[in-house]
Parts: sequence; C-alpha cells; structure tokens
Amino acid sequence: MINRKGITTGILFIIFIMGIFILIYFAKRAEVVSDDRISWLKSTLIAHRGMHDEKESIPENTISAFARAIEKGYIIELDVSMTKDKRLVVFHDKKLKRLFGIDSYLMDMNYEDLQKLEFPNSKGKIPLFRDVLDFVNGRVPLIIEIKNEGKVGEMESMVYEELKGYPGQYAVQSFNPFTLSWFRKNAPDVLRGQLSGSFIVSDYEAEYAGTTRLPWYKRFILSNLLLNFESRPHFIAYEINNTDVKTFKKLRKLKVPVLGWTVREIAEYEKVKDVCDNFITEIFELN
Repeated sequence: MINRKGITTGILFIIFIMGIFILIYFAKRAEVVSDDRISWLKSTLIAHRGMHDEKESIPENTISAFARAIEKGYIIELDVSMTKDKRLVVFHDKKLKRLFGIDSYLMDMNYEDLQKLEFPNSKGKIPLFRDVLDFVNGRVPLIIEIKNEGKVGEMESMVYEELKGYPGQYAVQSFNPFTLSWFRKNAPDVLRGQLSGSFIVSDYEAEYAGTTRLPWYKRFILSNLLLNFESRPHFIAYEINNTDVKTFKKLRKLKVPVLGWTVREIAEYEKVKDVCDNFITEIFELN
C-alpha cells in the first residue's frame, strides 16, 4: 500500500532543500561587467599597500611605497579610513599600536594629531586620501579598500566625491557588503569588489592592529558571500591563507575575476596560482 503521507513529506523535503540551494545561488551571485571595463584588474600584479619594505624604510600605505609601485608599473592597493574630524586618510589598521606603538584608535584621533606621527625609521606620515590621488594621478590603476565597520553612507559618499573626475582607472573594495551596496545604488559606474576570507584574527592582530573579531554566524555569512545580493560585486578578493583550493574553484563559478590576497610567501602563491586571476601581493618574483 502506498504511503501517501510519506511520499508527500518526502516531496516537501526535496522542495525545501532545492529552495535553500536556489536562495543560496541568488544570494551569492555577482554582477558580470564587460571585459573592457575590468580587464585591467588582471594586467599586472597588485602591490599590497604599495611596494613597502621595512628594511628599506618604506612604510606601507605611504607616498614612498606608492612611488615605488608606480616606478615598477604595478597596480596599487590601498586602504582608506576616516579620522575623528572626518578626514579621509590612507591607513589600514584600526589602532595605531602596530605601526606607531600608540594604544589608540585612529577613529578617535584628529588629522592634526596624526600629522605629528612619523613612521619608525622613516620621515613618512599618514597621507590624506586626496594627496595620494593627486600623487598617483592615473599613472597606475588603484584598488581602494574602504575601511568602514560603522554606519554606511557618509564615508562612502566622501570617498566617491574625492574620486569624481579622477583621471585613472580604479575600483573600490570592502569587507563590508553594505559599503559596496551604497556604491551599487549611488555610483553604479564604479567597479566594486567584495573582500572575504576566513575572518580568523590572531591575538597580535586584535591587540596591535585592532582587528575586529566577529561572532561565528557573521563569519559564516561573510566568508560564504551570502550578502552578495546586497553588494553584487564585479570581482571577488579572497584570502589565500586559511583557504583551500576547492573554495577558489567554487568562487570561479561566479564568473567574475577572483583575486587572491595577500601573497607573502611563494608557497602561498603556488597553491592557488591556477585558480586566481591575479594577486594582491607583497612579493613580486612570481612565476
């Protein structure tokens, strides 16, 4: 005798599972753009925070690091943060401790206070975003990471205002999907990239850089790109360390360029060189 109740339950279960997969598929979709708009992302290696080198007293995210990248013809990746008095500066960490030994948050400092600081073994200072744009002036492309974990809108608008009329190629990227969502809605002409990875934070990063430790459910959502329905990125930049090759192969199914970050050892590059379109790197002698 046919168990109609069992069959109905089974069908409903299959429909439920299929529904979940369909939702995930649409949630993770990216936005494909024409190759003539985005091909430059693959044109040359991407210098992580410029071509910085502690041994040569060239600090990260400084004019000297960017000058070196321009000299070599590399794409520049840089970070934009906002000070207490709402100035856009080029700086990566939330805290000043790693680079300056000061146990303070950048968001609590005015730009005038930051200008009193010099990087160790260098006379370089934290530059304004405007000054970096004026210096680079389109000589090489830029990938601009927006460091905003707070309310979205004001900072993104300020970044976009600075970029209006910029003569060179550029893209914005962020770990925050809602930052990219702002650009999607307000500046759809700007290329946008979704940063992601394992979101594993070491004790050193938490203490000295102020890197935020996320709860497990936020890590799960962000590492699996489940908010792409908000950002609809044009490219993905994904962590190489703590990530297996299988993950990168899945990312390629999104049909947009996939960048690997950050190459600091040849072994990291060798692991994923065949599944990434380009690399955000701190070493440049790659095969």
